[in-house]
Amino acid sequence: MFTKILIANRGEIACRVIQTARKMGIKTVAVYSDADRDARHVALADEAVFLGPAPSRESYLVADKIIAACKQTGAQAVHPGYGFLSENEGFAKRVEEEGITFIGPKHYSIAAMGDKIASKKLAKEARVNTIPGYNDAIETAEQAVSIAKDIGYPVMIKASAGGGGKGLRVAFNDQEAFEGFTSCRNEARNSFGDDRVFIEKFVEEPRHIEIQVLGDSQGSVIYLNERECSIQRRHQKVIEEAPSPFISEATRKAMGEQAVALAKAVKYQSAGTVEFVVGKDQSFYFLEMNTRLQVEHPVTECITGLDLVELMIRVAAGEPLPLKQQDVKRNGWAIECRINAEDPFRNFLPSTGRLVRFQPPKPSMWASDTEHLFGVRVDTGVGEGGEIPMFYDSMIAKLIVHGKDRKDAIARMREALNGFVIRGISSNIPFQAALLAHPDFQAGDFNTGFIAQHYAGGFKAEDVPHADPDFLVALAAYANRRALQRSAGIQGQLRGHEFKVGEDYVVVKLDDEGRHAQQAAKVSDYEVQSGSSVVETNGKRYAICSNWHLGGARIRGTADGKAFTAQVERGAGKNPLAIRIVHNGSRLDAMVLTPRTAELHALMPFKAPPDMSKFLLSPMPGLLVQVAVQPGQKVQAGERLAVIEAMKMENVLFASADGVVAKVMAGTGESLAVDQPIVEFE
Repeated sequence: MFTKILIANRGEIACRVIQTARKMGIKTVAVYSDADRDARHVALADEAVFLGPAPSRESYLVADKIIAACKQTGAQAVHPGYGFLSENEGFAKRVEEEGITFIGPKHYSIAAMGDKIASKKLAKEARVNTIPGYNDAIETAEQAVSIAKDIGYPVMIKASAGGGGKGLRVAFNDQEAFEGFTSCRNEARNSFGDDRVFIEKFVEEPRHIEIQVLGDSQGSVIYLNERECSIQRRHQKVIEEAPSPFISEATRKAMGEQAVALAKAVKYQSAGTVEFVVGKDQSFYFLEMNTRLQVEHPVTECITGLDLVELMIRVAAGEPLPLKQQDVKRNGWAIECRINAEDPFRNFLPSTGRLVRFQPPKPSMWASDTEHLFGVRVDTGVGEGGEIPMFYDSMIAKLIVHGKDRKDAIARMREALNGFVIRGISSNIPFQAALLAHPDFQAGDFNTGFIAQHYAGGFKAEDVPHADPDFLVALAAYANRRALQRSAGIQGQLRGHEFKVGEDYVVVKLDDEGRHAQQAAKVSDYEVQSGSSVVETNGKRYAICSNWHLGGARIRGTADGKAFTAQVERGAGKNPLAIRIVHNGSRLDAMVLTPRTAELHALMPFKAPPDMSKFLLSPMPGLLVQVAVQPGQKVQAGERLAVIEAMKMENVLFASADGVVAKVMAGTGESLAVDQPIVEFE
């Protein structure tokens, strides 16, 4: 067994590998870029080596620097995690040639299966059903359009070395095929250093189901059941679960056996994933093989009770698999939500910056612990006060729950999301809560088009209706009453003029349009010590009890005897007097006023925001990589104006109306803030 390994990665996966290595008594070496000097994985490892500047192509993607770090620290093996160099056959070969063990498959297996073009050809030779497509690298955008026409729209344009939704576009016409090819090439070059692109038929209404395989150096290969990964947004997985609520036992067995046969054909050693597109009739087609650990591996760990990272390390050290196919368990139901730094209310644009507060729900399961299951697990690479940089992907954390069945797992996940506090940047937690509450998701009736179908116009606050909106109003009134109690308890108040707390309030509900709906609420029977009181509003009565304290981001307690977890934020948004209540993904921004103050507030004039329609504003923080217009230039609606790069994704900004450019206000290479003007129109 190794005594020291280097993790050629960052973020949550680096932290994840360190946990298992520590359990096994193996010392760890972290690597880091300028942007990650204070990152969590650097602090957790026994040693850390600096790689270089923040962009991954100058740090995490430079094989020479990784190998030099191994030699410098005496690391005997490299775990590549996922992304970066994890599926780079050249890197795996170089590592082996230098006498260092690659904790992953052999380079020839990566060459055969990790490359999507090569794997398609191999699958065809093995008579595995594959989706119609053009499996050779395409040279020009014109050629891409011609091929797409031959296959028939819609088509999927994919980077050969792609993964994680990067370098992937769906095109429904010639223009989308032309532009999609160009964007895919650029993204693939920047993210993977390989700009080869291919095209295949896009199967509509498909399910994305993958089989986890595990092979050793003795030739044994087993499959560890399946993962359902159909809940995707722009081909990026959002929620994963194991097992799948869709496939039958017979389909599971057939898919598993086919995945094993494919892995054996390339002498596969280590953990890998064979991905399938599954039709309505449970027919399935080989899609690709990921020759690495998957982001969503924790759900498989939960239902099987296996530590996949430990098994990868043991197999790499030459040990045989400790179990046979008949020993693989399927126990309970696991769900994973990817918590990303993006704003779901602004079309999921990246959100970078400092984590002013980061308080995940209290875990009861841990990555390297296969004994304590049926609980909550948080895999993350960040901590409170940490920075979410714009140079890497948007994942903040992975939230994993394990329940006795699917219904139990969904309930556990909803409660865990209620208690996940993130401040300082936006996250997709409200969107995850909405997905979990959707009746079609709860029924297991979905495919990869689920999000595009149900949220075609984007995601809005009203897409998360609360089962009892009056409860949010009652909670706001309750939180305000507790805050006022502190004022009432301040010593040294002038006798006869002490601050008195009343029982009658008006909750003024605020929205982005400036509308202020009012709802009366009465808070009575308040007890300072127990924190209990009765709130009456809209004809309903709530007995609320909580030990919440002023400044606490989470409020836990009981309402009419039933436990709840919600979040409270004072001074939220642009109103310092507002209280924000968040529960089950629903949000209420409100001011809680006395009846007389509410009367006066209703008379206050509404100040309209300034007219910014003459400006092209940056919708997100990011790097301005192109300004496509010049002063005096006439532009038409739909014309490309600028390109912003953030979190390894290219975001193209188009003109919303015809106009003439008056001034270009930002230059190529500039780091932009949210709502920073880029172009001014006449």
